[in-house]
Amino acid sequence: MKAKPGEIWLADLGLAAKVRPVLIVSRHDSDAPRALTLYVPLTTQHHGSPYEVPVGHLPFLDAASVVNVQGIGSLIEPRLERKLGQLPPDLLAKVKDALRFALEL
Repeated sequence: MKAKPGEIWLADLGLAAKVRPVLIVSRHDSDAPRALTLYVPLTTQHHGSPYEVPVGHLPFLDAASVVNVQGIGSLIEPRLERKLGQLPPDLLAKVKDALRFALEL
């Protein structure tokens, strides 16, 4: 797997040919049984929900954004187009907390 947890990539999600930034949340596993990468999308639509983690206007994003953990999904690596950057560790910890909340873990 080339994408690592905490990285933000542009990905082709197949939604009306739209390419979107996504945060990789898969654990790094060089021997994964399936060629899938887990991600959560970033959006500029902020609703103040506990399922969202504001990440602000990171240098590699066009606008202030939030990570929407309700949008968790998986895709094959060829759909990842290019790496944009890395989420700071403090914000990644908040995303992990939001995922635990959303998945009741």
